[in-house]
Amino acid sequence: MNTSNNAPIRILPVLLAGGSGTRLWPQSREQYPKQFLNLIDDKSLLQNTALRAARIPGSLPPLVICGDQHRFIAAEQLRQIGMTDATIILEPTGRNTAPAAAVAAHFATEKYGEDVAVFLMAADHTVRDNEAFVRSAIAACGAASSGHIVTFGVVPTRAETGYGYLKRGTALDGDAYQVAQFVEKPDLETARKFIADGDYLWNGGLFVFRANVFLGELTKFEPGIAENAENAYRLGKHDLDFIRLHADSFQNCRSDSIDYAVMEKTALAALVTMDAGWDDVGSWEYLAALPPSDNSGNVARGDVFLEGSRNNLISANSRLVSLIGVENHVVVETADAVLIASRDHTQDVKKIVQRLKASGRSEAQVHPRVYRPWGWYETIALAGRFQVKRIMVKPGAKLSLQMHHHRAEHWIVVSGTAQVTIEDKVFLLSEDQSTYIPLGNKHRLDNSGKIPLEIIEVQTGSYVGEDDIVRFEDIYGR
Repeated sequence: MNTSNNAPIRILPVLLAGGSGTRLWPQSREQYPKQFLNLIDDKSLLQNTALRAARIPGSLPPLVICGDQHRFIAAEQLRQIGMTDATIILEPTGRNTAPAAAVAAHFATEKYGEDVAVFLMAADHTVRDNEAFVRSAIAACGAASSGHIVTFGVVPTRAETGYGYLKRGTALDGDAYQVAQFVEKPDLETARKFIADGDYLWNGGLFVFRANVFLGELTKFEPGIAENAENAYRLGKHDLDFIRLHADSFQNCRSDSIDYAVMEKTALAALVTMDAGWDDVGSWEYLAALPPSDNSGNVARGDVFLEGSRNNLISANSRLVSLIGVENHVVVETADAVLIASRDHTQDVKKIVQRLKASGRSEAQVHPRVYRPWGWYETIALAGRFQVKRIMVKPGAKLSLQMHHHRAEHWIVVSGTAQVTIEDKVFLLSEDQSTYIPLGNKHRLDNSGKIPLEIIEVQTGSYVGEDDIVRFEDIYGR
């Protein structure tokens, strides 16, 4: 395989964008998980991952693998950063990283040839030093071009009990090493010993391999996963701009990680060290990596006032948050929920999410701002027989032609121009104009303009749930 600067000519970044990020509740929700949130800067974790991967010499348009319910969010976020040539593959259900890697390898082989290097990475990680990341990626791609399946050992910055570890073994050609040992998440004492040893590195969950090499090893060690993943891809269907995997075949894949399925069994495993400020943003403690906001060790984001408080992590998203005499706590405020936790218990946030789900509470799944392929909406007020929403429709987008059995609606245009369809009437509304849609009338909202359309929608009726909708036409195939 030809190389340039020790890197294969063609590298396919594969961004794994599944998962729910329950430990970052209440900002992360099942329908809008952490990979789509702007947690570090003005771009989402997915967007930063895609842009970071594009820095690698020889990088191809990315492949994103995500769940069906997140397909339009992923597509829109990639469009926002100019990546309109990305491919999105939809998983019918989560099956961990080994089946996803196999699907990615089949896609890479079909589109680019079996020698293409596949760079598998989670879309919800952060890296502070992009140049160091690229150097490690080039080294890993060089080792992959020689037939290795490469993982990354992240230089640890603390005795972390939430990560697995890799022990660095004998040096190989270039900057790669053998993997001497895979270690599960350790207790604190063991983690401290690992840090003191110097040869134990965090398992960052990033992998680089030639597609044909990985598929050969997966077939050798896990033939069932290999066969079902291939069938899922081969029998998959194109749906608008997405590739939808064959549901039955993919569900027949045993859920397993690359580490267990391949890396701990193969003789081709190699390790490249990465010292690039990597973190998997696994809990609200990620805020601690940001610069302190004051001289008392507090890290605050948003509208925050503090008095006599020390070493707190605060994220205010929709209103003023004030702390008085509070120490060593995490406070996260959103429009519909507030989290207050001791800093040494942030890993337990997922227990609250589990209880919310068991109670049927929407706060576990639904983000205050609900994203749709045409834009988004958020509820301003909700009571027994009415609901008030703020709705944004992107330029060139339109809602489905629909009807409701139990509610009527008023639309008031706040900005932009709306093309409105009510039964057989089609007309335009500009700012400060409004219309009324009687119960049972077919209707549609269309933004044919060049700027975003914002409206206030007032729903009234005996039932205002989202499932009271009958679609007659929908350009998004819902």
